[in-house]
Amino acid sequence: MHSRRITIRAHRSRAAKTAATVVAGALALTLTGCGGGDDGDKGDGKSGGGATESGSSLQLPKLDGQTLEVAAVWTGPEQENFTKVLKEFEKRTGAKVDFVPTGNNTSTFLGTKIQGGQPPDVAFLPQVGVLHQFAQKGWIKPLGAEAQAQLDKNFSKGWKDLGAYQGKQYGIYAKAANKSLVWYNTAAFEAAGITDPPKTWKDFMSTAQTLSDAGSPAVSIGGADGWTLTDWFENVYLSQAGPEKYDQLAKHEIKWTDPSVKQALTTLAELWGKDTLIAGGRKGALATEFPKSVVQAFSGDTPAAMVFEGDFVAANINADTKAKMGTDAKVFPFPAVGADSPVVSGGDVAVALKDGKGPQALLTFLGSTDAAEIWAAQGGILSPNKEMDPNTYKDDVTRGIAKALIDAGDNFRFDMSDQAPAAFGGTQGIGEWKDLQDFLKNPGDVAGAQQKLEADAAKAYKNG
Repeated sequence: MHSRRITIRAHRSRAAKTAATVVAGALALTLTGCGGGDDGDKGDGKSGGGATESGSSLQLPKLDGQTLEVAAVWTGPEQENFTKVLKEFEKRTGAKVDFVPTGNNTSTFLGTKIQGGQPPDVAFLPQVGVLHQFAQKGWIKPLGAEAQAQLDKNFSKGWKDLGAYQGKQYGIYAKAANKSLVWYNTAAFEAAGITDPPKTWKDFMSTAQTLSDAGSPAVSIGGADGWTLTDWFENVYLSQAGPEKYDQLAKHEIKWTDPSVKQALTTLAELWGKDTLIAGGRKGALATEFPKSVVQAFSGDTPAAMVFEGDFVAANINADTKAKMGTDAKVFPFPAVGADSPVVSGGDVAVALKDGKGPQALLTFLGSTDAAEIWAAQGGILSPNKEMDPNTYKDDVTRGIAKALIDAGDNFRFDMSDQAPAAFGGTQGIGEWKDLQDFLKNPGDVAGAQQKLEADAAKAYKNG
């Protein structure tokens, strides 16, 4: 399977490079300088937030007596926040909607359901590669006219292209992620005498050492979830190797034994190879799942000072810690390894696995500003819906991250592992997830990691 180029050609131009720099600069100014930022908070979690049935022009069919099933990877706070969206859909249509968590192996879970004749009505796919595979197999249904109208009205071309395959529109990216962020504990920074977040990788490593010397574990890493490690690699690689190499590696047009991959892994090893800079050391990181990695940075007697991951970290901060966004917890752009800070995005695309009025009505709702505003008001998510009211975001931190994503337009790079066949980039315990876990365990073996990554990639792309 060949992954689609998901960015416009202007990425090759100096103008696009400048645009990425501007986005990173805007993030730095917006995010590190914001305070408590709960002004205009519409996200107390007690109601849907955003537009309501009485104030909306969105027309949805009546589905009294119908039960729909929606499957997605989310659990905990993320699932609870999404449930607010489903409750509003139920209120407007009369349908009942059941949520089913897929676990990390989304494609395997859904594939088994589909082949067994019991697919959910709608599913959120976290990988572009999975959308392509499912479309090839005829497992997903094209968007109907009403859902397409919401997509055309509210989303930029880049996000529309990500949900299409071979000229047909299959999905709506109702949830996006800015995956180029480092969250930090302001108390730990203050205790170490650090006043300014690092802007370059060299400064990041120096900051980590200063934090460690001051008594704080510098970085919390959720290495038990291999996808977090792919995000580390992608940010380093995009910034260091550049967007054209990034696109080539994403499509496996160059091999993982390429010198650019060696350079990126060597850079990662500067951090991953120093147990004193990692909360619990490498062994501890490999036993730490993503939610715990966030908690480790903002709770306990000696919290870690920094945790890298996307905007969705905010949901865990809000739900699982007592840290206040914008005061106790702040964020800065992933440091520039090369000339520019990276801008890596991810997202979950909603697709229909069954025909019928119900699944298409839910996709129509998910593509609307109404649903986007309800979801955004809960906190911990970004919407690529460019027409939604940004004031519905729960806090200034998230609002600033969302603005940078929308302002980027089509000038972003989508998560590389999510573009790959699921056997390589999207399955727990195998492929890139496992190979990078092995590399975290033994960061001195760069060549061995490259060879294993290439062998697994070659097999998956051939079979995908």
